Amino acid sequence: MSAGRAQAFWLRNLTAKIAAIPMILTSLVIFIGCSIWTVVYSFTSSRSLPVTDFVGFRQYERLFGAHRWSLAVENIAIYGVLTLVFALTVGFILAALLDQKIRFESIFRTIFLYPYAMSFIVTGVVWQWMFNPGLGIQHFVRQLGFENFTFDLISNRNTVIYAIAIAGIWQITGFAMVLMLAGLRAVDDQIWKASRVDGIPAWKTYVMIIIPMMRGVFVTSLVIIAAGIVKLYDLVVAMTNGGPGFASDVPAMYVYNWLFERANLGHAMAASTMMLLTVLIIMVPWFYMEYGRKNKN
Repeated sequence: MSAGRAQAFWLRNLTAKIAAIPMILTSLVIFIGCSIWTVVYSFTSSRSLPVTDFVGFRQYERLFGAHRWSLAVENIAIYGVLTLVFALTVGFILAALLDQKIRFESIFRTIFLYPYAMSFIVTGVVWQWMFNPGLGIQHFVRQLGFENFTFDLISNRNTVIYAIAIAGIWQITGFAMVLMLAGLRAVDDQIWKASRVDGIPAWKTYVMIIIPMMRGVFVTSLVIIAAGIVKLYDLVVAMTNGGPGFASDVPAMYVYNWLFERANLGHAMAASTMMLLTVLIIMVPWFYMEYGRKNKN
């Protein structure tokens, strides 16, 4: 790039670039700075207060040898797969239905999106009550006369994570639907007209043409939802507080427990670093697909 072009690039939208300086500095200091701080102290023996007593990978060896951490990773993996698959699939189906220019579309769109406007704490409390064997669905059905009906997902160690996943899917699906609907509305109507003229069934048009065209929307939705999955915390606290026992523990709860309850900063930072690494694994390929290829072209 020549000196003249470089100068023109920096002077273009100069006011907007100056206005963005505080945000950029805040991101550098708070996000990048704190992330580096977390990684550095994960290699120390810090407990209540940070110290520079470096112990190498001892905290990570202890982390990967902990059964509770393995369980937390397994839980977040189950929750993540279920949430991504169902939220994206159901969200796309709802978006495709709303894209048919149905009556009262705005009302349906508001109803489907409303759960996303609620905090995870409120969602957790509502679903905790619904799954409670003595108060919720099981109690209601038994009151109708079905005495043998059992619906105790939240109190069973083997199924509690699925109860949390149901609540998470219920909340996030509306958001996925809105993103998918925006992608569908961007599709040229001429594509639909051509497919109808050629006699192509609607489902085949979606599968063979529309969905490939919406690759960017799917990738963006996946990245946003996956980033939220990694930091899952408040929904679990509201529904189970990690119980029964540690059966519904997740990495964010593990970090909180070791940082504040057990006062072991070094071990908590090691777990936080693994969460950060997971986010980077999600974000870096997305940045490459969205921006790297465009720059090459």
